[in-house]
Amino acid sequence: MKHNRNEVKIKSGRMLLAGDIGGTKTLLGLYDAEAVRPRALLVRSFATLDYDDLPTMIAAFLAGADAPRLPIDYACFGVAGPVLGDSATLTNVPWTVEARRVAAAFHIATVHLLNDLEAMAWSIPVLTESEVHVLQEGIARRGGNVALIAAGTGMGQALLHWVGNRFVPAASEAGHADFAARTDREIALLRDLTARYGRADVEHVVSGRGFLNLHPVVHREPCRAGVDLESPDAAAKISAAALERRCPGCVEVLDMFIDAYGAEAGNLALRAVSTGGLFLGGGIAPKVLPALTNGAFMRAFLAKPPLDDLLAKMPVKIILNAQAGLLGAAVFAAAQC
Repeated sequence: MKHNRNEVKIKSGRMLLAGDIGGTKTLLGLYDAEAVRPRALLVRSFATLDYDDLPTMIAAFLAGADAPRLPIDYACFGVAGPVLGDSATLTNVPWTVEARRVAAAFHIATVHLLNDLEAMAWSIPVLTESEVHVLQEGIARRGGNVALIAAGTGMGQALLHWVGNRFVPAASEAGHADFAARTDREIALLRDLTARYGRADVEHVVSGRGFLNLHPVVHREPCRAGVDLESPDAAAKISAAALERRCPGCVEVLDMFIDAYGAEAGNLALRAVSTGGLFLGGGIAPKVLPALTNGAFMRAFLAKPPLDDLLAKMPVKIILNAQAGLLGAAVFAAAQC
């Protein structure tokens, strides 16, 4: 998305800087703080580890020939890691992000840091029908809690509570809670993960990293797709081989991933009592949509007697907007104006 700097018009009079800082890539965007849903003026993607820190990346972004030369009024960044005060340390990247440092470097009056799933959660109320895929229509209860679960480089979860006539997201680090094995093959996986890591958390299974952990456990013969687990895109190659049915072992990896994802989504729906709906975010879901829509995910989601009837009434939707985390950060920033 590019605009000539001379053509950019800020209708609201307020410029926002938003960021979605992930373990693999980072999205940065400039937005016009229009009501309800901020309008994107410029968005760029960066490989996170190509930069030493966030200020260096922001400087490169703002120095671009297509970046509007206008003052930034507010900024918000979703960060893949726990946020404590005005700083955050990324879980899978050797970065510490400090809001005060960003504010001082770029003369921004207010800079906020959010957990990345909390930031994505802010986008949910403004998403359109075309930006989601419905797995279960359900009946959303007005004022009911909403839950968000997202598998990507890591695994994250967030809640949205109805407060004062609007949804207010709350962060969590539930991706690092214990993995709950349900079947014999998941118990075998649990033993393998415990032997390797000392414990098994949800992120060890339901994430891009999960594909790499599942692969050696299920392959009783050489991988027919020839996937090199040391390759940076190994997880994508495993899922592609599974969807194309080129390797029985990779098919089993994807099957286990989908089952575990559905089960953990059901766990979150129960913990949150998400009668307003449960959303799947992150980069993996849209890429494995055929596997998510073949019924296995929803069977695992619903297999929670005696509360399966409660779960059957909850809307379940996949977020298709690849920039939902960035949009959510902009929505939060706009709400502070």
